[in-house]
Amino acid sequence: QLQLVESGGGLVQSGGSLRLSCDASGFILNDYATGWFRQAPGKEREWVSCINSGGRGIIYTGAVKGRFTNSRDNAKGRFYLQMDNLQTEDTAIYYCAVERLGGCRGSGPEEEDVGFWGQGTQVAVSS
Repeated sequence: QLQLVESGGGLVQSGGSLRLSCDASGFILNDYATGWFRQAPGKEREWVSCINSGGRGIIYTGAVKGRFTNSRDNAKGRFYLQMDNLQTEDTAIYYCAVERLGGCRGSGPEEEDVGFWGQGTQVAVSS
């Protein structure tokens, strides 16, 4: 059974850090790019970061560049989003995603690129 299970969300003060994890099971993660999206209250879901299947090509949306780090461990079937210097505007539900292909779109992944979604985890940043 294909499954993505997220963990690591929570409440943190501005300037703090959180690490999100996404565990993949039921398929081989190695062949697919993985991404993170988020949806803030009252806003549409937006992409945050994408990492290609080999783990070398990584892109970030401008708002998080320099603060968030995307990584993956194919052997463990797991990928991560380390979020540092969190700000109130980072408050959102974060979704991990497995893309349909091995590479990331240069302009950032779109929802149509996603083959499978995690359940979402809440990140709340207080001032």
